[in-house]
Amino acid sequence: MNIEAMLASDLLPLIIYFVAVLAVTGIMLGGAYFLGQRHTAKAANEPFESGVVPAGDVHIRFSIQFYLLAIFFVIFDMESVFLFAWSVALRESGWAGFIEALIFIGVLLAALAYLWAIGALDWRTRRQRIDIQKSGRE
Repeated sequence: MNIEAMLASDLLPLIIYFVAVLAVTGIMLGGAYFLGQRHTAKAANEPFESGVVPAGDVHIRFSIQFYLLAIFFVIFDMESVFLFAWSVALRESGWAGFIEALIFIGVLLAALAYLWAIGALDWRTRRQRIDIQKSGRE
């Protein structure tokens, strides 16, 4: 048996699987298109959220603070995943791994302290900060 025949026989299950996936996808999409309901109501093509028809502009401007806080959450959440992996391999890593984890946690705490110091975690608007400083509460 030559190499091309062996390669073709090895790829045959993959080709069959690929064709089957395409066929099932086509049948599902085509069936939904042909068997699906057709609505001609006034609000049929509008976005729909929990039964409430939206009012107003969809382009709402959010403060960058919300996005920054989300990014900080993702970063620190991923760091907890690394610490979990370290805790699973604690016995194998020994004291060297423990010291490395302490350095890692120290860097995380330094980053958190820096973010706190520059006010990156402060959700208040500039107006709210000024009002609080005027009242002497902070």
